Amino acid sequence: MYSALDIAKYIIDYSYDRNNSVSNLRLQKILYFVQAEFLVATGHPCFEETIQAWEYGPVVPEVYREYKIFGSSSIFSEGRGDKFYFIRNADKEMIEDVVQTCEGYSTVELVDLTHKQDPWLNVHTKPCKDITNDSIKKFFTEE
Repeated sequence: MYSALDIAKYIIDYSYDRNNSVSNLRLQKILYFVQAEFLVATGHPCFEETIQAWEYGPVVPEVYREYKIFGSSSIFSEGRGDKFYFIRNADKEMIEDVVQTCEGYSTVELVDLTHKQDPWLNVHTKPCKDITNDSIKKFFTEE
């Protein structure tokens, strides 16, 4: 299992290499879908941090705080290159597949999509806004 921030950095760099920009809002949705992919494909989460149901969809608070300085602008790649040696190649492929799939949607469309899914719908109005890995796995397994 990785940290959400390491996965976020990988997503930013991979997207940058593909000439695609990533805002914090967009990054949050991609992280949610990466977590879903790992839960369904491997039975294990990609990262340990909790995802919460915020107004604009699923958010990993630690990652949000790291990149909130960018506002709605694109997050700059730090050009880490080979610094992701610790991410297994098979895991990189899963992450890249999710990023490529998300490239077909605007950020607004990704927000709208997550707002129609049970993991966000079932907790966004409750005091505890944590989206559990079990709820993500259940939803995406049934889809």
